[in-house]
Amino acid sequence: MSKTSTPQPIDDFEGWLAAFTQPSVLIELAVLGACAALSWAVVAGIRKSLGARDERSILFGRRDVDGVLFPLLLLGLVALARAGLANVVSVAILKVAIPVLISLFAIRLGVKVLQVTFTNAPWARLLEQTISWFAWLAVVMWVSGLLPVVLNELDQITWKIGASSLSIRTMIEGVLTAGAVLIATLWVSSALEARLLRSATGGELSLRKAVSNATRALLMFVGVIVALSAVGIDLTALSVLGGAVGVGIGLGLQKLAANYVSGFVILAERSMRIGDNVRVDNFEGRITNINARYTVVRSQTGRESILPNEMLITSRVENLSLEDSLVHQTTVVSVGYQSNVEQVQQLLRQAALDQPRVVRDPAPAAFLSAFGADGLEFTVGYWIRDIENGQLNVRSDVNCAILAALRANAIEIPFPQRVVHSS
Repeated sequence: MSKTSTPQPIDDFEGWLAAFTQPSVLIELAVLGACAALSWAVVAGIRKSLGARDERSILFGRRDVDGVLFPLLLLGLVALARAGLANVVSVAILKVAIPVLISLFAIRLGVKVLQVTFTNAPWARLLEQTISWFAWLAVVMWVSGLLPVVLNELDQITWKIGASSLSIRTMIEGVLTAGAVLIATLWVSSALEARLLRSATGGELSLRKAVSNATRALLMFVGVIVALSAVGIDLTALSVLGGAVGVGIGLGLQKLAANYVSGFVILAERSMRIGDNVRVDNFEGRITNINARYTVVRSQTGRESILPNEMLITSRVENLSLEDSLVHQTTVVSVGYQSNVEQVQQLLRQAALDQPRVVRDPAPAAFLSAFGADGLEFTVGYWIRDIENGQLNVRSDVNCAILAALRANAIEIPFPQRVVHSS
């Protein structure tokens, strides 16, 4: 039974072609159609149960169900049907259907993995086409019986590397295995990152980002180890390589290592989070992304600054929204010495309160801050909560309201006056 369940190359083409003229072919076609209908029904039910869930937030989205799950289910059903019919009739169609479905499943899975892992990458399309060509070529060689012959010939070409003996077949199989392991590792890490970052904001988003980066690094490390083992590299040699890498990090890569460590410290301590407004080295903006090596800060003017994480740890950083989002602003205005101080203070406070972005608690305050050369100087202080919507615009609104209030109440805003005495 185990021999019949495993796809075998077709050795007797004449006998295989003659089997298509037998009445049993109709049975095979009916079984194949029934397997396809059942697979389609199962996939349709699963797709309906997923509903309108976000494609990026799950490991298998609706498109993945259509593209990957259908050939996988069909392959399993056809394999079971072939195992059952092989003891009753001479199998012809199902014999070639299994390698075709395996190739189709490999192509669909490879394409979906590349789409999730390398979104909008220009070379991903070329890699997808390469996978398709290799998969269908393997099917043709498998069905024709050339695959075992070619693999046997490639296995004869060997050479020794140290104590290990390698062949072209071993190298090809190792490279394919390593590529599959690395792509699958990136795919799983991308899916986990999308799931972790879904519906997360503020500090929770930063913490999930830290977990996502750590998980990706761990999966990549495991993937590299498995890939190297698949190629046939002795992992004991990595102890020497690890020592060399350690020396390199200690000397030439210390800045790079410091940035990576600083990135994990920032995300773990949550001293700076995605969405916080910060001021670093005279650059002010909102944190849009925290990566393992650098942090992206976007200003209100649209400029983006890429800051090494080490700089955020070792230098002074002003976080304008760490504990709360309240930010204090002030503006200064001068009026004539003959003006009523209490009336001016009331007008200034009311002008600030009239702006919807100015918070009511704590309330705006107006103070007589200085006796200027040309008039009384008042300082108006107020708080805003939505700094991400800009600061200059709300300051302009407050100044315009102050100017209108002073003019409406005939309060003079004095011009600078200078008297020049000639000797």
